[in-house]
Amino acid sequence: MFYVLFFILGSVMGSFFHVVATRISNNESIITPSSHCHICNHKLRWYELIPIISYIIQGGKCRKCKEKLPLSYLIIEIVTGILYAVCYHEYGFSADLIISIIFVSILIIVIISDIEYMIILDEVLVFGSVITIIFYLILYGVDGTVYHVLDAALAFGAMYALKLLGDFMFKKESLGGGDIKLMFFFGLVIGLPLSIVTIFVATFIAFPIALFILFSRRDNMIPFGPFLSMAAILILISGIKIDDIINVIVNK
Repeated sequence: MFYVLFFILGSVMGSFFHVVATRISNNESIITPSSHCHICNHKLRWYELIPIISYIIQGGKCRKCKEKLPLSYLIIEIVTGILYAVCYHEYGFSADLIISIIFVSILIIVIISDIEYMIILDEVLVFGSVITIIFYLILYGVDGTVYHVLDAALAFGAMYALKLLGDFMFKKESLGGGDIKLMFFFGLVIGLPLSIVTIFVATFIAFPIALFILFSRRDNMIPFGPFLSMAAILILISGIKIDDIINVIVNK
């Protein structure tokens, strides 16, 4: 029952996250106007806003203008629902469950905004970092929180150093500022060592996709934020520890 409840909660939040990413990226309010079709401005009724179900029943189209709605709406709702259920499976009812859901939620918004608008929203990262730090203060006190913030600062510094190296080698901007700020959030939640691991995992995920994109279109602008976010989510929900990775390397 709880798996189903978390899936439903995740799908509802996924729908909301798509709105947040779209509206903030376009400098719009996330409160007003109410949900509407971006093509014909038809105000959506409650039965048109049921995650997953409404999209399927309407055939992926607006009920009024019949224009096709982006498939990304359905994908985000399903994926977020699954991720919420997986977080519950991994952490149960615990403080880590709250942190993991915050982490996944923020990164879902990052993935949407960076794919659709090539931007990682500072507002979202700041909100996620602040709310996480507040939870740490409540759960672990000042000393425990300082440890997490230090990891975040070091992860930020490591990514900034990598950017400087990339800029020097390629004689152009190699990483966006959003990618560097993203590492601060990673360090805050999964720690410095695993934050560094996300770079390698993200590169592994991105390489075949990047090759396909580069050969299929002229535009060679490929956001790295979504791949970093995917890698960080995979590391989080896997429950893997840096000691596990070291042991595998040493044993080989």
